[in-house]
Amino acid sequence: MIFVLACSTSQLDRAPHDYVVEQLNKLAPVEISSNIDHLTASEKATLTRVLQAAKVMDELFLRQVNPDNPQLRQALKASTTPEDKDYLNLFDIMFGPWNRLEEDEPFLVDYEKPDGAGFYPADISKEEFNSYIEERPPLEDDFTSTFTLIRREKGRLTAIPYHEAYKEWVSRAYTYLKEAAELSRELTLKKYLDLRAEALLTDDYFDSDMAWMDLEGNLEIVIGPYEVYEDNLFNYKAAYEAFVCIVDQEESEKLSAAAQYLNAMEANLPIPDRYKNFDRGSSSPIKVVQEIFSAGDTKAGIQTTAFNLPNDERVREAKGSKKVMLKNIARAKYDKCWIPIVETILAEKPLKHVSFDAYFNHVLMHEMSHGLGPGNITLADGTETSVSKELKETYSVIEECKADVLGVYNLIFLMEKGVYPKSMEYSVYASYLGGMFRSIRFGINEAHGGGVAIQFNYLIEKGAIVETDEGKLDVVADKVIPVLTDLARTLLTIQAEGDYKGAKDLIEQYRVMTPLMQRTIEELKHVPIDIRPSYSTAMELLGEN
Repeated sequence: MIFVLACSTSQLDRAPHDYVVEQLNKLAPVEISSNIDHLTASEKATLTRVLQAAKVMDELFLRQVNPDNPQLRQALKASTTPEDKDYLNLFDIMFGPWNRLEEDEPFLVDYEKPDGAGFYPADISKEEFNSYIEERPPLEDDFTSTFTLIRREKGRLTAIPYHEAYKEWVSRAYTYLKEAAELSRELTLKKYLDLRAEALLTDDYFDSDMAWMDLEGNLEIVIGPYEVYEDNLFNYKAAYEAFVCIVDQEESEKLSAAAQYLNAMEANLPIPDRYKNFDRGSSSPIKVVQEIFSAGDTKAGIQTTAFNLPNDERVREAKGSKKVMLKNIARAKYDKCWIPIVETILAEKPLKHVSFDAYFNHVLMHEMSHGLGPGNITLADGTETSVSKELKETYSVIEECKADVLGVYNLIFLMEKGVYPKSMEYSVYASYLGGMFRSIRFGINEAHGGGVAIQFNYLIEKGAIVETDEGKLDVVADKVIPVLTDLARTLLTIQAEGDYKGAKDLIEQYRVMTPLMQRTIEELKHVPIDIRPSYSTAMELLGEN
């Protein structure tokens, strides 16, 4: 049951303080900074306004997770009990009273997190939602929209557009983005910020997404509602987030060669040609950036290393999608979390061959692979729909699993094309295996961790990963690609056919915590699960140091 909190923290159903400290210690503190000396005065002024808008995304996402969150946070903030500072820190990291590192375990309240977070009535079921719109077909588009909240009023369900439900906050963000656009001298950024400000007031993001694909210059800005992972009921509803970054022009040029092979990678997918998607735009800009701030959904719990946007299939078909690699975040994760993991779990040979380059390029190919394969589909009965709509709550797990698998598959393909050196092949396999438990430790009910659990168990079953006599993990190099090809075929076919039952069956069979996985996780208790960033450059620009 959701309740509205009174002013005192005494009513909270707290986990022990030791538990809270233990959870905080799972996240390694990292200062995130970037050199901004080369930016013009106009760029710095623009950044400051964008950062102010990004902080509004924090407020919006806080409410999307749970309508009671502002009251809960205020009670902790006002408390004079010293221990409450730790509860507040964990609350801010998780954007609410549920621990994202432990399958959303409550640490501050006496109720479980609803599958639909704050997007739906807390007590709604899938059956109620589906039967309601089945009886009222004209409501389906509004109810399944990416940008509406579902509320119950006097026994009736209603869909409320985001821009109405969150008018106070989107209006503030609108003002900041309009001011940022006025300050910008870079025309493509000016256009994007202007259009994105307007979109926040209408929930029509198509034009601003199209403009975002064309961004040039030194700044890479993403702001608005995008990912649907927070909606575990249906994966329909998008969560507000922001990335504020500075482009590394030299590194971006180095990676752009891979984007020239998008159509070749689509043609090489291990599915029949009728399932391949050559209608998506062939543009695939790749940006390597230094993050200076993130907000909302992307900052909750585990930090994002890279992203592939936009998610709107109309934009993808017109222009493709953009891959943005957060190199300073990736490096921090690699140093603080990834290296200690591989040193603990890998056999001697693969451990000798892990590398940051192999890790980073797999992340790149993961993001590129999100833009490959089925998107908008036609079912056997002629119904035109989308993969995400048909796979419902299974979509995020299947999609993340697909992107990981194709990340390796396509990286090897590009080695054959000469884009990457063939000598890196074994390093890719070793680094891929070594990185699996970084994601599994997020929890297998989370989209990324669940997708990796499927891969790991599938590879173990088929003999591509083995456990040595010493209890370490080893890779059987000549089996990796054949096994991943089979798994890729299964995942892509599920998507192409909108096979909800097939998705559920695959998840049920392979997204399981096996004794081997559990034992390995136990061995990693001493290793931070992820990083806890502080944004010194952003705070400097905002004058909050």
